[in-house]
Amino acid sequence: MTDLVDGEWRLIREEARSGPMQMALDEVAAETAATGGPRTVRVYRWAPSSLSLGYRQESATVDWGFCADNGVDVTRRPTGGGGIYHDATGDISYTIAVPAAAVPGELLDCYELLCEPVLEAFDRMGVDATFAAEQKPAVYQPACYLRAIHPAHDIVADGRKISGNAQYRQRDAVVQHGSLSYTWLPDRHLGVFDTDLDTGEFRDRVTSIREQTGIDRAAAVTELEVALADRVGAEAGGWTDAELERAATLAETKYASDRWTRDREDPT
Repeated sequence: MTDLVDGEWRLIREEARSGPMQMALDEVAAETAATGGPRTVRVYRWAPSSLSLGYRQESATVDWGFCADNGVDVTRRPTGGGGIYHDATGDISYTIAVPAAAVPGELLDCYELLCEPVLEAFDRMGVDATFAAEQKPAVYQPACYLRAIHPAHDIVADGRKISGNAQYRQRDAVVQHGSLSYTWLPDRHLGVFDTDLDTGEFRDRVTSIREQTGIDRAAAVTELEVALADRVGAEAGGWTDAELERAATLAETKYASDRWTRDREDPT
């Protein structure tokens, strides 16, 4: 198995930024890793609360009125899967950006490797989380947490989903990002979609870190940061001015644009 400790790694501690900016920073981290710069592990928060659509998801599945009325930003991820409501405090997200040559070429092997620190973080939090033991059918396909559960990349606790993870390869780099459910608000998780699905079905399918252990959010974030940094030997760092400038341009011209979010057309 590939040793992730090779190379220079930086840990970027939790930052609160808009959805378009967070997705732009993922793209920038990939560019930096692919061109010989530091590899990145980071933890982040979506502010304001945001809905991130999977790359191929139809925008017609979104309740745009609900999102506007409730101050929920909408963007589109470069990764596949269903949409995720990222609550400003109820969601904890992470990204790993690494040169493609440094990780296995087989998707499932790469998932297994890059999810190791995520599972370690859950263990540090006191959450008994593992990859799903078996597939489960979808409850509602457009929503990530209610899609069919797949043992390759879906993490469950007490038989219910607690984390979704996705990967893409770009500019000779691999980016894996994921969402850890700290708390869940079923009305908002379902409200962002054009569906009348009952919230009871969400509660039956999804759990959270707080429900499992009662740990406070700041402690959960710290455990994830430590697990990510320890796994790759990362030192605390930050973005360069050039990276932030590049990300701000990408956020404005791509990830915040209707052409990308609604029509899946890359305007850049």
